[in-house]
Amino acid sequence: MQKLLRKSLFGLVLLVALVFLGACSEETGKSVEAEDPVAEDPAADYPAGPITVIVPAGAGGDTDLNTRIMAKYLKDELNTNVVVTNVTGAGGATGTQTVLDAEANGQTVLAFHNSMLLNNIFGLTDYTYDEFKMAGIGVLDQSNTFLTHKDSKFNDIPSLIEYAKANPGKVTMATEVGSMTYIQTLQFQKLAGVEFNIVDVGGAADKIAALLGGRVDIVPTSLGLVSGYIESGDMVPLGIMAEQRLEGAPEVPTFKEQGIDIVIDKVFYWGFHKDTPDEFVGKFSKAIENVVANEEYQKEIKASWLSPTYLDTEETNAKLEEINSSYEEAYKISQEK
Repeated sequence: MQKLLRKSLFGLVLLVALVFLGACSEETGKSVEAEDPVAEDPAADYPAGPITVIVPAGAGGDTDLNTRIMAKYLKDELNTNVVVTNVTGAGGATGTQTVLDAEANGQTVLAFHNSMLLNNIFGLTDYTYDEFKMAGIGVLDQSNTFLTHKDSKFNDIPSLIEYAKANPGKVTMATEVGSMTYIQTLQFQKLAGVEFNIVDVGGAADKIAALLGGRVDIVPTSLGLVSGYIESGDMVPLGIMAEQRLEGAPEVPTFKEQGIDIVIDKVFYWGFHKDTPDEFVGKFSKAIENVVANEEYQKEIKASWLSPTYLDTEETNAKLEEINSSYEEAYKISQEK
């Protein structure tokens, strides 16, 4: 009888223990299960709300337009609102500083181009691309050109060089000192062995007006920004600074074809505060990659003679370093005169 009682008591204790352990296991399981997604993917809850995109340029330009096209598709990829905010001033330095001053939580991102490199080279800022954590590049502008008026004496790069060599300082080149087109002009002068009369006439609209009015001979710009004038025949591109002819403008030869080995890519990149978690930046970068693969996005971008191109973080940094080195060399040469 005592043995039977002891067995019953032991069984009862065992049953209670198993129930208790099961409950603990269930609670622990729920806890682990709830934490597993975050433990496995730190970016599972990113983004934590609308993303603010800082564009250090005014509305209506190519930077603004390209950013808004990408943002429209990123909204679906990231399942949140992507709000583009134009922050102008100091050649883009005000906008880039805004991102550096923001919280490193991945909710504020920079969308800009080569000008940040030039701001540093020309002393407008004491930082450059390596102060940001780059998410990637989604589009390249490979349509940089020298544009002339329809009645110009130049019809290609060789005729421009021939005249410029015979008449040093006579060809007027409209640009903005410290800009991308300015550095392109310095690089071209070095390669071609010519000297232009470089004049600063103001912004894009001012340069176009100066060319149409016959006050300058050449305007460096991008094909997409003046497509209407090219299609009407009022302006003529002498070539593009690209490795090969563009799919959308096959009739425009490259500078390389015409004897000047100069290739200029205007890159449109996305970058975060350098302390932003890698997982957040990686998720944003993957979203860019998915957008670039989207045929509808490609169609919109190509309409402006641009190249939908995805470069990841590492590739973006390498591309910017390559561009920065060429800019520094061109600036060094200009200072030696």
